[in-house]
Amino acid sequence: MKPPLVRLSIIAALVFTACVPTALPPEQAIHRTAAEHLKAAAVKSLTTEQRAVLYLDAAKHAVGVLGTPGISEDAKKIYNHAVTELTVLLRSADQGRLWNQTLTFTSGATTYRLRFAKPTRDGVWDPGYFTGMMAANKVADGDLDQRNLRPGIGGTLVGNHRPTPLPPHVRPCGINAAVTATLEFKGSDVLLTLLDPSMKNSARITGADRPLAADFSAPLAAYPQGSELWNGIMGTLRVEQYMKNTGLFMVRPYDPNRIPIIFVHGLASTPRMWRRVINKLETDPEFRSRYQCWLFSYPTGNPPAYSAYRLRQELASIERSYPHSRPYVLIGHSMGGLLSRMQVTTVTRNCWNMMGKEKADRFFAKVKPGDLIDQCTRFHANPHVGRVIYICTPHRGSKMAIGSIGELAAKLISLPMDLTNTLTQSMGDSIDIITGDSKRMPTSVTGLSPGNPTLMVLDHIPMSAPHHSIIGDRGKGNSPNSSDGVVEYSSSHVGSAKSEHIVPGPHSACELPETLTEIRRILHLHLHQNP
Repeated sequence: MKPPLVRLSIIAALVFTACVPTALPPEQAIHRTAAEHLKAAAVKSLTTEQRAVLYLDAAKHAVGVLGTPGISEDAKKIYNHAVTELTVLLRSADQGRLWNQTLTFTSGATTYRLRFAKPTRDGVWDPGYFTGMMAANKVADGDLDQRNLRPGIGGTLVGNHRPTPLPPHVRPCGINAAVTATLEFKGSDVLLTLLDPSMKNSARITGADRPLAADFSAPLAAYPQGSELWNGIMGTLRVEQYMKNTGLFMVRPYDPNRIPIIFVHGLASTPRMWRRVINKLETDPEFRSRYQCWLFSYPTGNPPAYSAYRLRQELASIERSYPHSRPYVLIGHSMGGLLSRMQVTTVTRNCWNMMGKEKADRFFAKVKPGDLIDQCTRFHANPHVGRVIYICTPHRGSKMAIGSIGELAAKLISLPMDLTNTLTQSMGDSIDIITGDSKRMPTSVTGLSPGNPTLMVLDHIPMSAPHHSIIGDRGKGNSPNSSDGVVEYSSSHVGSAKSEHIVPGPHSACELPETLTEIRRILHLHLHQNP
């Protein structure tokens, strides 16, 4: 590395000294020097080595006056900023060649030897896991309506993991994680540690345990922000164009010790609908440390039974990729609740006899064992699902699906050609056992009709996992004669539910305080029963 052209730190100190008539107290002088070093380090025309030394100087001076009355808070801000900027610099400079290496930085008479802390199971990240680093304060809030911050020591960052090739269940944008970086000085030796703030509440800095800073919202806000409305509508109407988005994706890095929560969105929606819900749930430290969030993405124009089949495939893929994963909690909104229900229900050939044995015989005579239709109509409950939370779920359908709006939507939906061909060529008019109408192609809208045979069959089969219902009544307080505006109470109610909670809101009730409180209650109950 090239030596610096000028000693900016000395010049900054001399300039400051010339501006005051008398010498400052030692603590104030150190604090002011730290601030000048930090300001000088922001000059991007300097070499990476020069900037790194200035950031290290700033952090070292600032940490020296932590705890000094009247100065400590400003010193902490300087330290945090210096650590943040140094970490981003090291990850991005020289195409990442400085990252996760033992480094020696020299500027004039100053030399630092920096090394990265090794990962541990109790909350120290592996530096090699991250392919990118971003300062958390550079991430805009986006559509998050609150910033989940924790004050303290350390540089708050968003670590991004986007390896090549992408592993299963990782979106093209990678996986984001909350990271808090710290620097510990022993003379000229420096240790850079990347901490997981969801597991660590404090850090030992200069011989004292200090509260650890964190920004838990930045990783969520840093994900790409497409249009929820547009993508939700087009994923319903132009299914084939959105089939490539189907998948089950991690929101945070995988941890075998945390319980996976799988969020399943409903009709004309996308996984983006869960961002604010997750952000608010993560205000709970126990939630952050004990759960990990996953999102199921799918185009919602397909028949619910087909989308449930795709979710079943994705869950099986998780079990192959992460065989030691803990049992899942499914949270499904609206039609997403039906997809979730079909993960905890066993449907056999005989279950369909309730639609008429002769009709069922005629239908299944055309079904080849193991083909797509067979897997959509006969399946087993997943024993790895530990609990389900239904939010405004139409277990017995919605009258809106058979009204004028539903009729129009059903006509506008364009299904994938291969799915259409499979249904028409192999089933013919026998298809009415799963649609209720041999003249209509099954879609998500027809699948939500109160007379849909699949819903009628499911309604008579017990669920294999504990389940809970959250139901909206638009604030009218008139249950059981209520509706959330889309689904009537009589459809959302499940007699076998472990709990049922009515919230004063419409069908889109996921973000209501009452809904979030009930979800937290259920998840704490789950932790108590599954330590």
